[in-house]
Amino acid sequence: MFDFLRRRRIYLDYASTTPVSSVAIHAMRETEKITGNPSSIHYEGVQSSRSLENSRTKIARELGCKAREIIFTSGITESNNLAILGLARKLELEGTGLASTHWIVSSIEHASVLECFSEIERMGGKISYADPDARGIILPESVANLLRIETVCVSIGWANNEIGVVEPMSSIARMLRAHEERNGTRVVFHSDAGQAPLYLSPHVHTLGVDVFSLGASKLYGPHGVGCLYVNSRAEIAPIILGGSQERGLRAGTENVSLAAGFAAALEETRREREREAKRLKKMRDDFAREIVAHISGAIVNGDISSGGGYASGGRHCLPHILNISIPKINAEYAVLAFDRAGISLSTKSACKAGETVSHVVEALGGNGWRAGNTLRFSMGRGTTQRALNKALKALLSIVPASQSR
Repeated sequence: MFDFLRRRRIYLDYASTTPVSSVAIHAMRETEKITGNPSSIHYEGVQSSRSLENSRTKIARELGCKAREIIFTSGITESNNLAILGLARKLELEGTGLASTHWIVSSIEHASVLECFSEIERMGGKISYADPDARGIILPESVANLLRIETVCVSIGWANNEIGVVEPMSSIARMLRAHEERNGTRVVFHSDAGQAPLYLSPHVHTLGVDVFSLGASKLYGPHGVGCLYVNSRAEIAPIILGGSQERGLRAGTENVSLAAGFAAALEETRREREREAKRLKKMRDDFAREIVAHISGAIVNGDISSGGGYASGGRHCLPHILNISIPKINAEYAVLAFDRAGISLSTKSACKAGETVSHVVEALGGNGWRAGNTLRFSMGRGTTQRALNKALKALLSIVPASQSR
């Protein structure tokens, strides 16, 4: 069992980061015995290179792609930067001015994606933002309406890290390919995958993506390592210079131990996927119903019914995320009150510094207070029904008495 659970705290912030599994730790310890630089040609270097390539092959197998299409990075943030800014740099190196290019990104992306597009806009590129519907779904037609002849890239996160909504990736991909055939152009389709592979099969060809960002810290793997899948359609240039590692796309000596932990965690994820998804969905659904039943005005953000209640049969959500908005509460105060009670959760993504409201929930529309009063409960392998019962009790003690039914 994870160490933090032994301390009797209740951890409900798995969407922020997951603890490192014993399987991943074991894989890292095994590779720590290898001391060579994988770029060296001596015995130790060759052993290190073999270990690194073994990890790359395992990850590629899980994604259903070729090993040479996997580029190791320091995590999802770097993967997103390499995918988006790397494409921009490649275009510039080829003589295409960014002022002549058009890019599309969903308005509910993680900051590590949105900030890249802000930088491209600063450099002269034209940016359009695809907004979600009231459930948080980016519909293919909303992207299609933004496409232009000069569109070079579309970036849509596979599943939103705040509200858990799963986007229709394959439908968007088919629409993009039809656009390309009509116009004789190429549009690179990028996706920030986040924690979606915990509960959804991450086969890149089924999704239809060209570039795909992953990070181990969302998948019970070690922090500080991620990867970028890049297929032959997507030509990018490095944004970190200094060496020829990773097919010349990411300079710097690879961390063989972290790569091994990442690969082991991803393989374990496949083995646990179906069982955990079923277990967590039931607990999440029951927890949501209890909250809506006990707290007046509570809204579940994401795959919700038209009446603002909770749709337990929602097909468009990851099974472990529950994002709620509650009238008349101070969300940050509530998180601190939970923390004093020994329960860890969050209000929104931890990576958007200075954001006073959730830009994701704000994009869903509805009451003005909704985006500022959000609480995100995200569950994982260590979550038990007893833990959620305690969390509900704590929540009912935090909300104003007038709101309890």
